[in-house]
Amino acid sequence: MTAESRHAAGQSQPAVRRAAGPEYDVGRLAAELQRELRGVVAADAGSRALYAVDGSNYRVMPELVVVPADREELAAAVALVAGAGAPVTLRGGGTSMAGNAIGGVVIDASRHVNRILDLDAEARQAVVEPGVVLTDLLAAAKPFGLAFGADPSSGSRATLGGMIANNACGAHSVAWGTTADNLRSLDLILADGTTLTVETPGTEETAVRRAAGAGRPGREGELHRALQAFVDRNELLISRRFGQFSRQISGYALHRLLPENGYDVARLLCGSEGGFAATLQATVALTPLPAAKVLCVLGFGNSITSADCVPVVLRHRPLTMESINSDLVERLPAEVRDAAVRAGLPAGRAWLLVELGGPDQASAAIAAEKMLEELRDSGSPATASLVTEPAAQGVLWRCRTDAAGLATRRADGAEAWGGWEDAAVPPERLGAYLRGLEEVLARHGLSGASYGHFGEGCMHMRIDFDLLSRRGVATYREFVEQATDLVVELGGSVSGEHGDGRARSELLSRMYGADGVRLFAELKQIWDPTGVMNPGMIVDPPRLDADLRHDGPAKDRKLLTVFSYENDNHDFAQAQRRCVGIGKCRQSSGGVMCPSYQVTREELHSTRGRAHLLWEMLEGDVVTDGWRSTEVRDALDLCLSCKGCLSDCPVNVDMATYKAEFTHHHYARRPWARPLSHWSMGWLPLWSRLAKRAPRLANRFSRLRLVKRFGGIATERDVPEFATQTFTDWFVARSKQSRGPRGKVVLWPDTFTNHLSPEVGRAAVEVLEAAGFDVVLPDKPVCCGLTWISTGQLGVAKRVIERSLAILAPHLAAGTPIVGLEPSCTAALRQDAPDLLAGNPLATAAASSTYTFAEFLSRSGWEPPQVGGEALVQTHCHQHAVLGFDADKALMAAAGINASIPDSGCCGLAGNFGFERDHYAISKSIGERVLLPAVRAASPATAVIADGFSCRTQIAHGTTRRATHLAELLAATLRDAPDRPQRAPE
Repeated sequence: MTAESRHAAGQSQPAVRRAAGPEYDVGRLAAELQRELRGVVAADAGSRALYAVDGSNYRVMPELVVVPADREELAAAVALVAGAGAPVTLRGGGTSMAGNAIGGVVIDASRHVNRILDLDAEARQAVVEPGVVLTDLLAAAKPFGLAFGADPSSGSRATLGGMIANNACGAHSVAWGTTADNLRSLDLILADGTTLTVETPGTEETAVRRAAGAGRPGREGELHRALQAFVDRNELLISRRFGQFSRQISGYALHRLLPENGYDVARLLCGSEGGFAATLQATVALTPLPAAKVLCVLGFGNSITSADCVPVVLRHRPLTMESINSDLVERLPAEVRDAAVRAGLPAGRAWLLVELGGPDQASAAIAAEKMLEELRDSGSPATASLVTEPAAQGVLWRCRTDAAGLATRRADGAEAWGGWEDAAVPPERLGAYLRGLEEVLARHGLSGASYGHFGEGCMHMRIDFDLLSRRGVATYREFVEQATDLVVELGGSVSGEHGDGRARSELLSRMYGADGVRLFAELKQIWDPTGVMNPGMIVDPPRLDADLRHDGPAKDRKLLTVFSYENDNHDFAQAQRRCVGIGKCRQSSGGVMCPSYQVTREELHSTRGRAHLLWEMLEGDVVTDGWRSTEVRDALDLCLSCKGCLSDCPVNVDMATYKAEFTHHHYARRPWARPLSHWSMGWLPLWSRLAKRAPRLANRFSRLRLVKRFGGIATERDVPEFATQTFTDWFVARSKQSRGPRGKVVLWPDTFTNHLSPEVGRAAVEVLEAAGFDVVLPDKPVCCGLTWISTGQLGVAKRVIERSLAILAPHLAAGTPIVGLEPSCTAALRQDAPDLLAGNPLATAAASSTYTFAEFLSRSGWEPPQVGGEALVQTHCHQHAVLGFDADKALMAAAGINASIPDSGCCGLAGNFGFERDHYAISKSIGERVLLPAVRAASPATAVIADGFSCRTQIAHGTTRRATHLAELLAATLRDAPDRPQRAPE
């Protein structure tokens, strides 16, 4: 959210009527909030559009967005909004798949109300604010051998407040329970501003607890008396309908109020979806981690067969029992699939990942063997693999954790959606449920990839509903109603984890009957008499097929684009539908995406936030200026074009490409409007060729502050110096030793290597010739067009690439491999060029003929010299996303290099980004997150390897070390042993 949006809500807006409450004036409420709060209060189009969707199929535009500065402001915001009669929608990570965190006045607690206030290892508990991300709590608890029992796969972005609202579960809930089971107390604020604390039952008698609650003064005592009268009137109905099995998440947890459950008001709040009160603080229990864990992977012919063995496995008290199937595994990147097989994925079309623990590794393994023995005795057809190595377990768990994103596309690329993604039945009836569900799917011509928590009878699924047409939406409704009847018949719950929200609240009458729904309405009235706390969730819901996010103008907009979007049916709108709000880009640490979000923690700077605004641009009713949209421009401003989302996002959102496309159209026919850096650094290949004529003069000129200023370059940056002799001039002038017996290879002389770091090119020639290859360069200057692509000058980029491909044509016709040294340029040849020049056979040929330096040498069978020693290695983000880094790791291992590869993500410089005046500070912050401290901490004897020119530059600007290309390290070793015999190729 931009600084300008903080007070963009001052203009008066018309009163808005909500069914749940009285009229309220948005402008007046915004003005009052601005007076009372230091945090963000925004009603501008961009801010509202960011929060119009979550991880569900729904879109409801909020009236206001509020981001409180601290816990006290959160309480004040709730009281002020509710007091004005406006709907209060508390939001954490915005990952809800049921649509229960959108609409009204959205109050985002994730940005600032996110402290771990206390962690008491002896008492095994933590005190947290609602915006604490689960993985942050897990990281804090891990040194004490503790964890939070509920661990959904979205834990890297799910907040504790959201988990409480939905009663989140996760992989270990079969052993450690749901969020409710791991709760000790809640500090709450009601709609009328009353604050109170509710605790889970201790050792006191239920009657004593009830009396203590009823005897409290004011609104708190009134609330307890009303709750007790409610449960006394309805005790029989509640005991028969609620709390029947662990994953009965739908509706309110009324059974928690029963005397036999200790009159547990705190756990009643879990799963109430923000409809009763707002959480200001929670005390949660922490679970001791087992000393040892083993992972038993069971393979089956199909998911139904795997479900049939669940009761047998449950008898052995597993820590987890998670399901995946081949539809999902086959969509994983090839290197991940191969790694999973190597890690122990057995033969099959569906798998159960069963984790067992013990006091030591041997005990855990014995427990697993006993389970396998009983499975064999039961006649189960399971194949099995017992995995004890933590790294191998991690590879297999990735197959499961990435499932939510992978399931959003069928294997053939067709779109698939939630909406019926988390129903649950008692585990012993899971096989019957899956058989029945297959019949319902077949009846409607639908299919879906499934995964889930089989140990608790909960299955997740994304189904290929057609949510873009009236007929398709009608089919969606029919399917959901029939699937609900199936679940109810089996004694199940339409929600087993994600809550009811907009997706399932309408179905509760089919599940609980009219009398059960009446209880929900009565309880909602007790807590929230004015009906302003997240209205429409569970009680008085909208139709489940109302407010569907893709049922609007965007689906019919067919924009003329420069990139081809072949994987999205050549449709820019379909490409934008890739983002379904899973929010993995909002993870607080680790991975490559999204570097700017990991520093700012603002939704605007997440991949998801940018994708949402691009979609809103297509929708056109709030973000109205199309390609000229300033809202989208500002959202994309801090995108580093690192391409991390292309690989790290489970649905492969390619924000770098979308940014280039948008920027091209945004400045079309307006060259004067472009940032100065687009001319200075976007045209770097041209300026480099001109500088070649007088490099020393060019270097003196580029160091001038005035020149930096007119080029849009940060004065804090040292502009890289042009080489006095380019790599290509050196190559032409050198005395060639031999033609090489192993054939020709074209070494791509990218701009960075040729003009700025020719020593890398010289080293690469030395290594390739030592490996027996005849190194040649293109006959004329070539360029991949990268700098024009990243600055959205796509017309120029296409012409540059076409000219370069024409120069390469004879080599491509001869099948000569091309080796790239700069990862970003190599990635441009592999991915961007064929996407920009769709149908151009030269682009296709170049993509399939281009290799990284390490890829080519690894495939050649060459044995590298023994470099040895330690090395700190920075993986270039484009290499991570497009090219892969396995070959580099293999080559370094073969050279005896002990490589340490920190999880540093993008270096922060990212080509022109980190040089730009307005981006310098955030560029440095990204570098300081992991990479630069790691380089400073490295021993002087440790080599620092970074193949990317940007990475080496960021390291040079931020530390006293000089990073080297892997080619330089290998060449230096070869020079020390020039007569070393080479192994013949295999």
